[in-house]
Amino acid sequence: MATENKIHFWRKNAKVPGSLQPIYGARYPPVDPRVLCSLLKDTPKTNTVNMKSKKPSTFHEFARSTNDAWDIDDVEGNDFLAPTHPTFIPTQTHSSPQMARLSVSNQSTVKEPPPVDTVEPVCTDICQDHLKVDSELVNGRVVKSSSDAQLNSNTVCGTLQKQQSLPVRPIIPLVARISDQNASGAPPMTVREKTRLDKFKQLLASPNTDLDDLRKQSWSGIPREVRPVTWRLLSGYLPPNMERRELVLQRKREEYFGFIEQYYHSRTDEHHRDTYRQIHIDIPRTNPLIPLFQQPLVQEVFERILFIWAIRHPASGYVQGINDLVTPFFVVFLSEFVEEDVENFEMAALPLETQRNIEADSFWCMSKLLDGIQDNYTFAQPGIQTKVKALEELVSRIDEDVHLHFRRCEVEYLQFAFRWMNNLLMRELPLRCTIRLWDTYQAESEGFSHFHLYVCAAFLIKWRKEILSMLDFQGLLMLLQNLPTIHWGNEEVGLLLAEAYRLKYMFADAPSHYKR
Repeated sequence: MATENKIHFWRKNAKVPGSLQPIYGARYPPVDPRVLCSLLKDTPKTNTVNMKSKKPSTFHEFARSTNDAWDIDDVEGNDFLAPTHPTFIPTQTHSSPQMARLSVSNQSTVKEPPPVDTVEPVCTDICQDHLKVDSELVNGRVVKSSSDAQLNSNTVCGTLQKQQSLPVRPIIPLVARISDQNASGAPPMTVREKTRLDKFKQLLASPNTDLDDLRKQSWSGIPREVRPVTWRLLSGYLPPNMERRELVLQRKREEYFGFIEQYYHSRTDEHHRDTYRQIHIDIPRTNPLIPLFQQPLVQEVFERILFIWAIRHPASGYVQGINDLVTPFFVVFLSEFVEEDVENFEMAALPLETQRNIEADSFWCMSKLLDGIQDNYTFAQPGIQTKVKALEELVSRIDEDVHLHFRRCEVEYLQFAFRWMNNLLMRELPLRCTIRLWDTYQAESEGFSHFHLYVCAAFLIKWRKEILSMLDFQGLLMLLQNLPTIHWGNEEVGLLLAEAYRLKYMFADAPSHYKR
């Protein structure tokens, strides 16, 4: 019985060796708490003894036992290797058409989840009842319904048949807005924000930007209007000297598309075929509830970025989870040209030269980020192992009750914190929150590596009441993999960062503080 439950709870798939995959339970955006309560209520309680399986003795055994539940056996045919799009975007530009946006009157395609008592579990006939491709004309454009934005209609039926053994998943017809806003929905531009925006503009307009001062200003959040150029500066991609910026941008963008011309055709070669196949499979999973990332043009951009990065970094190559790290940069650099509704924007509405610039800047800034955490993705991922162990030790000193509760329920930190480190909490938070979080990470010294540990600790302790209320292994693990953050905004992220800073101040330079 224990073996059968384990097979149903963790899905194994050794189709793509050498690629460590995120833990089961990933959802974009994080699940709505009302839906989660319904799911937990309908899940029959099982004997905790039966749910506890033999613990993996090595990290490799754990990796093999936690393959992504979304993996598809043979859904992807061999024809995916055939190039269906140009290997790189032409250099000529065209006049920009009117930027396409969904009108307010047609936002009914994105609906709030129904009341708890009306949520129905996913059933085997979902292909016929829930995932029909509906279309309607919006401002002269055919826009697919929100159900089609979640899954590709050509493969969903086969995928669901292969996943019948998985736990029941609710359908989340909610696309979280990427626009900056507080959880209350209040406008982000207050009097204080206007003052801060003027300060940023003054710093950025100086002949030589003071990066230390820029980091101090950015720690509490960067205004949307200046975030793209600020991120380029804080990433080390753009020089502080005003006169050199345009020249550097032009050179780096040309260098990236030189890589495309030189290497991208090799994606069909035997040596790189497995890498490209895994990237091709993972791209549609990147924020599947946000229409922007389901556009073929955007998916082609992500494929080029990830493939070029993988072959230029053979020590790690492509690892699942890296695809998530492109999205914040892509959205921020796209926001330079889109005032609102980024999640519904048609990428094809931009001039080709602008599309090229967004792609190149996203590649270089992602590369700068990964340079600081590349040991997270090398063989056996030693960086993640070290960080998970450090998180366990830190939580044992911060909140002994939570730590002992994990032990009683036989929940290992690796079973949930691996994804927190591998994806930098991107699967735990809405994308708008990730962008705000990265404002501080860019401003903080070693933000994506060292400070991220304290953010994870603060994030875990934030849910201590809910954690202590779960008395069995299955319920506790499902909670940790589906924490109710879907309605979070800048206010919640600000409080999380403040707590993380407090923990860092107390424990970073005091290795024996509260040590037992």
